[in-house]
Amino acid sequence: MATLRDVAVLAGVSVKTVSNVVNGYDFVKPENRRRVEDALVATGYRPNVGARNLRRGRTGFLALVVPELSIPYFGELAGGVIAAAARLDWNVLIEQTQGDRARERDTLAALGPHLVDGALVSPQAAEADDLTGLGVPVVLLGEHPLALPFDHVGIDNVLAAHTAVRHLIDIGRRRIAVIGQHPTRGTAAQRLTGYHAALTEAGLPRRDDLVAEALRYHHRDGALAMDRLLDLPEPPDAVFCFNDMLAQGAVRAVVDRGLRVPGDVAIVGFDNADHSAYSVPSLTTIAPDKVALAEAAVDLVHRRRADPDFPPEDIPIPFTLQIRESTTP
Repeated sequence: MATLRDVAVLAGVSVKTVSNVVNGYDFVKPENRRRVEDALVATGYRPNVGARNLRRGRTGFLALVVPELSIPYFGELAGGVIAAAARLDWNVLIEQTQGDRARERDTLAALGPHLVDGALVSPQAAEADDLTGLGVPVVLLGEHPLALPFDHVGIDNVLAAHTAVRHLIDIGRRRIAVIGQHPTRGTAAQRLTGYHAALTEAGLPRRDDLVAEALRYHHRDGALAMDRLLDLPEPPDAVFCFNDMLAQGAVRAVVDRGLRVPGDVAIVGFDNADHSAYSVPSLTTIAPDKVALAEAAVDLVHRRRADPDFPPEDIPIPFTLQIRESTTP
Protein backbone atom coordinates (compact mmCIF):
# COMPACT_ATOMS: atom_id res chain seq x y z
CA MET A 1 0.00 0.00 0.00
CA ALA A 2 1.17 3.51 -0.81
CA THR A 3 2.25 5.64 2.14
CA LEU A 4 2.15 9.39 2.76
CA ARG A 5 5.88 9.44 2.01
CA ASP A 6 5.32 7.77 -1.40
CA VAL A 7 2.76 10.43 -2.26
CA ALA A 8 5.04 13.23 -1.03
CA VAL A 9 7.98 12.02 -3.17
CA LEU A 10 5.83 11.84 -6.30
CA ALA A 11 4.24 15.24 -5.67
CA GLY A 12 7.53 16.89 -4.71
CA VAL A 13 6.18 18.21 -1.40
CA SER A 14 6.62 17.44 2.27
CA VAL A 15 4.83 14.63 4.10
CA LYS A 16 3.15 17.31 6.24
CA THR A 17 1.66 18.91 3.12
CA VAL A 18 0.25 15.56 1.98
CA SER A 19 -1.22 15.01 5.46
CA ASN A 20 -2.86 18.44 5.37
CA VAL A 21 -4.50 17.66 2.03
CA VAL A 22 -5.66 14.20 3.12
CA ASN A 23 -7.19 15.62 6.31
CA GLY A 24 -8.98 18.42 4.48
CA TYR A 25 -7.10 21.39 5.90
CA ASP A 26 -7.43 24.65 3.97
CA PHE A 27 -3.97 26.15 4.43
CA VAL A 28 -2.32 24.46 1.42
CA LYS A 29 -1.24 26.37 -1.69
CA PRO A 30 -3.53 25.58 -4.67
CA GLU A 31 -0.62 24.37 -6.78
CA ASN A 32 0.63 22.03 -4.05
CA ARG A 33 -2.91 20.76 -3.42
CA ARG A 34 -3.32 19.91 -7.11
CA ARG A 35 0.01 18.06 -7.21
CA VAL A 36 -0.85 16.09 -4.06
CA GLU A 37 -4.31 15.18 -5.36
CA ASP A 38 -2.79 13.95 -8.63
CA ALA A 39 -0.22 11.91 -6.70
CA LEU A 40 -2.93 10.42 -4.47
CA VAL A 41 -4.72 9.14 -7.56
CA ALA A 42 -1.53 7.92 -9.22
CA THR A 43 -0.38 5.95 -6.17
CA GLY A 44 -3.83 4.66 -5.19
CA TYR A 45 -3.24 5.90 -1.64
CA ARG A 46 -5.90 4.93 0.91
CA PRO A 47 -5.84 6.50 4.39
CA ASN A 48 -5.53 4.19 7.40
CA VAL A 49 -8.83 5.05 9.06
CA GLY A 50 -8.10 2.96 12.13
CA ALA A 51 -4.82 4.69 12.83
CA ARG A 52 -6.39 8.09 12.22
CA ASN A 53 -9.17 7.38 14.69
CA LEU A 54 -6.73 6.14 17.32
CA ARG A 55 -4.82 9.42 17.02
CA ARG A 56 -8.10 11.26 17.53
CA GLY A 57 -8.88 9.20 20.64
CA ARG A 58 -11.88 7.42 19.09
CA THR A 59 -12.67 4.10 17.44
CA GLY A 60 -14.83 5.48 14.63
CA PHE A 61 -17.73 3.15 15.49
CA LEU A 62 -21.09 3.45 17.21
CA ALA A 63 -23.16 0.49 18.39
CA LEU A 64 -26.89 0.21 17.70
CA VAL A 65 -28.58 -2.48 19.80
CA VAL A 66 -32.20 -3.28 18.86
CA PRO A 67 -34.57 -6.20 19.47
CA GLU A 68 -35.23 -7.32 15.91
CA LEU A 69 -34.21 -5.98 12.50
CA SER A 70 -36.98 -7.90 10.70
CA ILE A 71 -39.46 -5.47 12.30
CA PRO A 72 -39.55 -2.59 9.79
CA TYR A 73 -39.41 0.13 12.44
CA PHE A 74 -36.00 -1.01 13.64
CA GLY A 75 -34.69 -1.58 10.11
CA GLU A 76 -35.74 1.94 9.10
CA LEU A 77 -34.34 3.36 12.34
CA ALA A 78 -31.01 1.66 11.62
CA GLY A 79 -30.89 3.33 8.21
CA GLY A 80 -31.46 6.71 9.86
CA VAL A 81 -28.74 6.08 12.44
CA ILE A 82 -26.25 5.07 9.74
CA ALA A 83 -26.98 8.26 7.78
CA ALA A 84 -26.71 10.49 10.87
CA ALA A 85 -23.51 8.78 12.03
CA ALA A 86 -21.85 9.12 8.63
CA ARG A 87 -22.09 12.90 8.89
CA LEU A 88 -19.90 12.70 12.00
CA ASP A 89 -17.49 10.20 10.41
CA TRP A 90 -18.80 7.22 12.40
CA ASN A 91 -19.57 3.71 11.20
CA VAL A 92 -22.32 1.72 12.90
CA LEU A 93 -22.16 -1.78 14.36
CA ILE A 94 -25.66 -3.28 14.64
CA GLU A 95 -26.74 -6.12 16.95
CA GLN A 96 -30.19 -7.60 17.49
CA THR A 97 -31.14 -9.21 20.78
CA GLN A 98 -34.64 -10.66 20.18
CA GLY A 99 -35.64 -8.82 23.37
CA ASP A 100 -33.90 -11.49 25.46
CA ARG A 101 -32.27 -10.23 28.64
CA ALA A 102 -29.28 -12.56 28.49
CA ARG A 103 -28.63 -11.57 24.88
CA GLU A 104 -28.98 -7.87 25.74
CA ARG A 105 -26.67 -8.25 28.73
CA ASP A 106 -23.99 -10.16 26.80
CA THR A 107 -24.13 -7.75 23.86
CA LEU A 108 -23.76 -4.71 26.09
CA ALA A 109 -21.01 -6.32 28.15
CA ALA A 110 -18.96 -6.82 24.97
CA LEU A 111 -19.05 -3.10 24.19
CA GLY A 112 -16.47 -0.71 25.54
CA PRO A 113 -14.12 2.13 24.59
CA HIS A 114 -11.83 -0.38 22.85
CA LEU A 115 -14.62 -1.17 20.36
CA VAL A 116 -17.10 1.73 20.09
CA ASP A 117 -17.37 5.41 20.92
CA GLY A 118 -20.95 5.12 22.12
CA ALA A 119 -24.06 2.92 22.12
CA LEU A 120 -27.66 3.53 21.10
CA VAL A 121 -29.79 0.95 22.88
CA SER A 122 -33.46 -0.01 22.62
CA PRO A 123 -33.77 -2.16 25.75
CA GLN A 124 -36.59 -4.68 26.06
CA ALA A 125 -35.64 -6.82 29.05
CA ALA A 126 -32.40 -5.31 30.37
CA GLU A 127 -32.19 -4.27 34.00
CA ALA A 128 -30.26 -1.34 35.42
CA ASP A 129 -27.17 -3.43 36.22
CA ASP A 130 -26.95 -4.57 32.59
CA LEU A 131 -26.65 -1.02 31.28
CA THR A 132 -24.20 0.53 33.74
CA GLY A 133 -20.43 0.51 33.69
CA LEU A 134 -20.04 0.21 29.91
CA GLY A 135 -17.40 2.94 29.77
CA VAL A 136 -18.95 4.70 26.75
CA PRO A 137 -21.84 7.14 26.30
CA VAL A 138 -25.20 5.32 26.19
CA VAL A 139 -28.40 6.73 24.67
CA LEU A 140 -31.66 4.87 25.38
CA LEU A 141 -34.23 4.71 22.59
CA GLY A 142 -37.96 4.39 23.30
CA GLU A 143 -39.76 4.24 26.61
CA HIS A 144 -38.05 2.44 29.48
CA PRO A 145 -38.91 1.98 33.15
CA LEU A 146 -35.34 2.18 34.42
CA ALA A 147 -34.29 5.19 36.49
CA LEU A 148 -30.83 5.53 34.98
CA PRO A 149 -28.60 8.57 34.39
CA PHE A 150 -28.59 8.09 30.62
CA ASP A 151 -29.66 10.27 27.74
CA HIS A 152 -32.99 9.24 26.25
CA VAL A 153 -34.72 9.88 22.93
CA GLY A 154 -38.27 8.82 22.15
CA ILE A 155 -41.84 9.82 21.45
CA ASP A 156 -44.57 10.17 24.06
CA ASN A 157 -46.08 6.69 23.71
CA VAL A 158 -48.96 7.44 26.08
CA LEU A 159 -50.03 10.46 24.06
CA ALA A 160 -49.48 8.65 20.75
CA ALA A 161 -51.68 5.73 21.80
CA HIS A 162 -54.30 8.12 23.14
CA THR A 163 -54.26 9.93 19.76
CA ALA A 164 -54.78 6.68 17.85
CA VAL A 165 -57.69 5.52 20.02
CA ARG A 166 -59.23 8.99 20.08
CA HIS A 167 -59.33 8.86 16.28
CA LEU A 168 -61.25 5.58 16.41
CA ILE A 169 -63.69 7.09 18.89
CA ASP A 170 -64.12 10.17 16.70
CA ILE A 171 -65.18 8.04 13.71
CA GLY A 172 -67.90 6.44 15.83
CA ARG A 173 -66.33 3.22 17.09
CA ARG A 174 -67.25 2.07 20.59
CA ARG A 175 -65.96 -1.52 20.97
CA ILE A 176 -62.26 -0.76 20.58
CA ALA A 177 -59.79 -3.57 21.13
CA VAL A 178 -56.02 -3.48 21.46
CA ILE A 179 -53.40 -5.96 20.21
CA GLY A 180 -49.87 -5.96 21.64
CA GLN A 181 -47.33 -7.75 23.76
CA HIS A 182 -48.09 -8.35 27.42
CA PRO A 183 -47.55 -4.86 28.86
CA THR A 184 -45.40 -5.51 31.90
CA ARG A 185 -43.03 -2.61 31.22
CA GLY A 186 -41.65 -0.16 28.69
CA THR A 187 -43.31 0.77 25.42
CA ALA A 188 -46.16 -1.74 25.63
CA ALA A 189 -47.18 -0.52 29.07
CA GLN A 190 -47.07 3.09 27.91
CA ARG A 191 -49.28 2.38 24.91
CA LEU A 192 -51.79 0.43 26.97
CA THR A 193 -51.97 3.35 29.39
CA GLY A 194 -52.79 5.69 26.51
CA TYR A 195 -55.43 3.27 25.20
CA HIS A 196 -57.16 3.09 28.59
CA ALA A 197 -56.95 6.85 29.08
CA ALA A 198 -58.74 7.51 25.78
CA LEU A 199 -61.52 5.04 26.66
CA THR A 200 -62.01 6.57 30.10
CA GLU A 201 -62.05 10.09 28.68
CA ALA A 202 -64.82 9.07 26.26
CA GLY A 203 -66.85 7.28 28.95
CA LEU A 204 -66.31 3.86 27.37
CA PRO A 205 -65.90 0.72 29.50
CA ARG A 206 -62.55 -1.03 29.87
CA ARG A 207 -63.15 -4.62 28.76
CA ASP A 208 -60.43 -7.13 29.58
CA ASP A 209 -61.63 -9.39 26.77
CA LEU A 210 -60.75 -6.66 24.24
CA VAL A 211 -57.08 -6.67 25.28
CA ALA A 212 -55.47 -9.32 23.07
CA GLU A 213 -51.90 -10.38 23.76
CA ALA A 214 -49.42 -10.96 20.93
CA LEU A 215 -46.36 -13.06 21.70
CA ARG A 216 -44.29 -11.11 19.16
CA TYR A 217 -44.84 -8.15 16.84
CA HIS A 218 -45.22 -10.11 13.59
CA HIS A 219 -48.02 -10.47 11.05
CA ARG A 220 -48.98 -13.94 12.27
CA ASP A 221 -49.32 -12.73 15.85
CA GLY A 222 -51.65 -9.96 14.76
CA ALA A 223 -53.79 -12.36 12.75
CA LEU A 224 -54.06 -14.88 15.60
CA ALA A 225 -55.00 -12.17 18.09
CA MET A 226 -57.60 -10.75 15.70
CA ASP A 227 -59.14 -14.21 15.24
CA ARG A 228 -59.59 -14.48 19.01
CA LEU A 229 -61.24 -11.09 19.12
CA LEU A 230 -63.61 -11.91 16.26
CA ASP A 231 -64.73 -15.05 18.11
CA LEU A 232 -66.03 -13.00 21.03
CA PRO A 233 -69.81 -12.77 21.53
CA GLU A 234 -69.41 -9.02 21.07
CA PRO A 235 -66.42 -8.62 18.73
CA PRO A 236 -64.71 -5.24 18.35
CA ASP A 237 -65.62 -2.68 15.73
CA ALA A 238 -62.12 -1.19 15.90
CA VAL A 239 -58.62 -2.28 16.89
CA PHE A 240 -55.52 -0.36 17.92
CA CYS A 241 -52.34 -2.37 17.28
CA PHE A 242 -48.96 -1.73 18.88
CA ASN A 243 -47.15 -1.88 15.52
CA ASP A 244 -47.92 -1.99 11.81
CA MET A 245 -47.09 -5.67 11.35
CA LEU A 246 -49.68 -6.63 13.97
CA ALA A 247 -52.18 -4.31 12.27
CA GLN A 248 -51.63 -5.84 8.84
CA GLY A 249 -52.02 -9.32 10.30
CA ALA A 250 -55.27 -8.15 11.88
CA VAL A 251 -56.48 -6.81 8.52
CA ARG A 252 -55.80 -10.21 6.94
CA ALA A 253 -57.82 -12.01 9.62
CA VAL A 254 -60.77 -9.64 9.21
CA VAL A 255 -60.83 -10.03 5.44
CA ASP A 256 -60.53 -13.83 5.71
CA ARG A 257 -63.77 -13.80 7.74
CA GLY A 258 -65.55 -12.05 4.87
CA LEU A 259 -65.67 -8.77 6.78
CA ARG A 260 -64.62 -5.32 5.62
CA VAL A 261 -61.90 -2.94 6.76
CA PRO A 262 -62.88 -0.33 7.85
CA GLY A 263 -66.62 -0.97 7.31
CA ASP A 264 -66.88 -3.71 9.95
CA VAL A 265 -63.59 -3.22 11.79
CA ALA A 266 -61.42 -0.11 11.64
CA ILE A 267 -57.73 -0.71 12.33
CA VAL A 268 -54.88 1.60 13.42
CA GLY A 269 -51.23 0.61 13.55
CA PHE A 270 -48.09 2.17 14.98
CA ASP A 271 -44.67 3.10 13.49
CA ASN A 272 -45.63 4.17 9.94
CA ALA A 273 -43.44 1.54 8.33
CA ASP A 274 -42.85 2.29 4.67
CA HIS A 275 -45.06 -0.56 3.45
CA SER A 276 -48.05 0.64 5.49
CA ALA A 277 -48.87 3.28 2.87
CA TYR A 278 -48.97 0.65 0.09
CA SER A 279 -50.98 -2.17 1.67
CA VAL A 280 -54.61 -2.73 0.67
CA PRO A 281 -56.23 -1.04 2.44
CA SER A 282 -53.49 1.44 3.26
CA LEU A 283 -52.94 1.60 7.00
CA THR A 284 -53.79 4.42 9.37
CA THR A 285 -50.87 4.59 11.76
CA ILE A 286 -48.92 6.62 14.28
CA ALA A 287 -45.87 8.07 12.51
CA PRO A 288 -42.85 8.86 14.71
CA ASP A 289 -40.24 11.10 13.13
CA LYS A 290 -37.62 8.37 12.80
CA VAL A 291 -35.12 10.64 11.07
CA ALA A 292 -35.29 13.16 13.92
CA LEU A 293 -34.96 10.34 16.46
CA ALA A 294 -31.83 8.94 14.79
CA GLU A 295 -30.20 12.35 14.42
CA ALA A 296 -30.94 13.33 18.02
CA ALA A 297 -29.54 10.06 19.38
CA VAL A 298 -26.30 10.29 17.40
CA ASP A 299 -25.91 13.96 18.32
CA LEU A 300 -26.27 13.09 22.02
CA VAL A 301 -23.37 10.64 21.78
CA HIS A 302 -21.30 13.33 20.07
CA ARG A 303 -22.13 15.89 22.76
CA ARG A 304 -21.58 13.43 25.60
CA ARG A 305 -18.10 12.60 24.30
CA ALA A 306 -17.26 16.31 24.16
CA ASP A 307 -18.64 16.98 27.66
CA PRO A 308 -19.23 13.86 29.77
CA ASP A 309 -20.50 15.92 32.69
CA PHE A 310 -23.51 17.68 31.21
CA PRO A 311 -26.80 16.48 32.78
CA PRO A 312 -28.65 13.60 31.06
CA GLU A 313 -31.14 14.80 28.48
CA ASP A 314 -34.60 13.48 27.63
CA ILE A 315 -35.42 14.57 24.08
CA PRO A 316 -39.04 14.19 22.92
CA ILE A 317 -39.52 13.32 19.26
CA PRO A 318 -42.67 14.46 17.43
CA PHE A 319 -45.22 12.12 15.88
CA THR A 320 -48.27 12.46 13.65
CA LEU A 321 -51.34 10.37 12.97
CA GLN A 322 -51.34 9.30 9.31
CA ILE A 323 -54.99 8.71 8.43
CA ARG A 324 -55.45 6.24 5.59
CA GLU A 325 -57.97 3.75 4.24
CA SER A 326 -58.05 1.34 7.19
CA THR A 327 -60.13 3.89 9.14
CA THR A 328 -61.74 5.93 6.35
CA PRO A 329 -64.23 4.32 3.94
